[in-house]
Amino acid sequence: MSAYQFAVSVRTQHLPEQSKPDRDQFVFSYTITIKNTGTVPAQLISRHWVITDANNTVQEVSGLGVVGHQPLLKPGEEFEYTSGTQMATAQGSMYGEYFCVAEDGHRFEVQVPEFVLSLPHALH
Repeated sequence: MSAYQFAVSVRTQHLPEQSKPDRDQFVFSYTITIKNTGTVPAQLISRHWVITDANNTVQEVSGLGVVGHQPLLKPGEEFEYTSGTQMATAQGSMYGEYFCVAEDGHRFEVQVPEFVLSLPHALH
């Protein structure tokens, strides 16, 4: 097991009350749980997302922290947050990474595998 390791899980949801399909605006939320599965306390410093809609339009989002936080997670601790994104299609996907720094100064990245953003029943 790596000393520097976070596990990431994702839940997504379409937000019909914020979406305007007639204007090609589809809004989704995603709830992410980040758990320090390593052996060293580490802090999430920044994030980078690549969001692609069904038209292959790509948005990239980078910034410090997540929802205004830079959580410091001890081994076994987790942090959960919900954020959102808007796209021009009813289906798309996103992936990215978190940049983290361990208490001992070691820097590492946590990959977030691609996950799907889709209206319920939109997938065949």
